[in-house]
Amino acid sequence: MSYSAAELEQLNADLREKSPVEIAQWAVAQAKNPIVTTNFRPYEAAILFAATQAKPEIPVVWCDTGYNTPNTYRHAEEVIALLQLHIDLYVPQQTAAHRDVVMGIPQIDDPRHKVFTEQVKLEPFKRAMANHKPDVWFTNLRKGQTAHRDNLDILSQGADGVLKVSPFYYWSDAQLDTFLAEHNLPNEHKYFDPTKVLENRECGLHA
Repeated sequence: MSYSAAELEQLNADLREKSPVEIAQWAVAQAKNPIVTTNFRPYEAAILFAATQAKPEIPVVWCDTGYNTPNTYRHAEEVIALLQLHIDLYVPQQTAAHRDVVMGIPQIDDPRHKVFTEQVKLEPFKRAMANHKPDVWFTNLRKGQTAHRDNLDILSQGADGVLKVSPFYYWSDAQLDTFLAEHNLPNEHKYFDPTKVLENRECGLHA
């Protein structure tokens, strides 16, 4: 699947008027092998709901760093059961307990932070993408989250040709709160990403 810059611009303009579920349905209709990724951070139930409304059996890739809060794990279990998600779990090749002894969680200015990020987030993600080989990838990216994400749109295409679909790209937290309430979906704000440190820092998967 490949679109020119002009085609993407027109598609994004057309999809801007659609609901997130309609956007997901459009994307699934174009796809041969769609996936949705999640880390069960705040508002993730929204993208999981939209993707599974479009394709109930869609693979849900969960890359678990091993450093999630107890709240996040309880939230994940609740959403998995509620939406009957087809979870494919990917974890680092070294346990968090082992890493805590030899490295801990390095600060952002520590040279080991790059190695840490590769181990707990990038390597499991690359392994997941290599196994699934998706042509459409649903994410919950939104405008205003980071400087890099401000340059994307509902649809964006990476150098690998995978079409990244972010149905809630233009939505605010308030709009998402309403969406979750309307669909009786849970949310959880006690979330920790050990690779980002700063909330507005890019995590590495979307750069």
